[in-house]
Amino acid sequence: MMLALAQHEAPLRVGVIGVGNWARHGHLRVLDLLPQYALQAVYSQRREAAEAAAREYRIGRVAASIDELVESGDIDLVVVLNTAPQHARTVKRAIDAGKNVYCEWPLTTTLAQSEELLRLADARGVRHVAGLQRRLAPHNRYMRDLIGEGYVGEVRSVRMHVSMNYFQAMRTRALEWTVPPENFSSVVSIYGGHFLDMLFAATGWPVSIAALTPNQFPEVTIWETGVSMPTSTPDQLVLAGMLEGSAVLSVHIEGGKRNGSGVQIDITGTQGDLRVTNVSAFGDAGDDYAIHGAHGDKAPLERLDVPEGYHRLPASGLPSSVLELAELYWAYAHDVRHGTRTAPTFADAVNMHRLIDAAQASYAARRFIDVRIST
Repeated sequence: MMLALAQHEAPLRVGVIGVGNWARHGHLRVLDLLPQYALQAVYSQRREAAEAAAREYRIGRVAASIDELVESGDIDLVVVLNTAPQHARTVKRAIDAGKNVYCEWPLTTTLAQSEELLRLADARGVRHVAGLQRRLAPHNRYMRDLIGEGYVGEVRSVRMHVSMNYFQAMRTRALEWTVPPENFSSVVSIYGGHFLDMLFAATGWPVSIAALTPNQFPEVTIWETGVSMPTSTPDQLVLAGMLEGSAVLSVHIEGGKRNGSGVQIDITGTQGDLRVTNVSAFGDAGDDYAIHGAHGDKAPLERLDVPEGYHRLPASGLPSSVLELAELYWAYAHDVRHGTRTAPTFADAVNMHRLIDAAQASYAARRFIDVRIST
């Protein structure tokens, strides 16, 4: 069911910075869908792209600069959607202006920059949101509740495999930015960040990990230009670890899989089992997650439909990946109205960046690394 916006609640006024592929495919469609938001202004280095977005989504105005947008008195939330190397400077400018700010994942390209943005945002007293939206999908909130309510008993093991056709040795120009290691935009950084955050939001955070982060495509060629570039960005993540208690963890994330890609998560417990699957790691229209579960010994896994109460968005034909993003925006608007903290923040982005750095350090040192979060 959808919770309607109360008549006395004015929508949150949004200024969008950056109108690349994901902004057009996801963010603008979501912000246009949800009554909790009003698209107030947009800025892009390519003014023609901003003007086209403004026409299509009836955005109030095209800002001439980032400074103009963040300093505007009619903006409640600045949404940062330019490239990862531009995030730190753009987010810092929004914080300086005292604006609440959303930033797409990855928050920045280095852990030090992300930690700095978290410190600055908290010191300035602005709300901050990180684009780790998959944790809020209905299937994941339901899986978290099933585990919390003891459906599987005590968790003994957690296993996740995620693969996608993208990130091969041949890539489109739209993915050229994923090649340089300094952009922190590999399959491990992007898909790893999203899916590990999704998993750990349901199962709890690991306390220690050991990992492999190999590069199997040391040269990447761009389809449209034929230009080849050397790269050391990892193409796979194989991670083993321990959760709180005695539960073991295994994760495999791989890009460039030619066929049969998708997602499978298995939760094994002392009293039962859960399996969560999807034929797509990205999520087009109809690519919905299926949850199956069973109790006892050698019992067949049966479909567990996500209860209606977990669905809270307006009806639409948007792709499942875009609906996950809509769940994040729904959660943030609810947080603002009710003083709650359910949307992922810069602190979550810092923790995930630290975990990915630890995985790469583990591979380099060939050892386990403690990754527990201090409380």
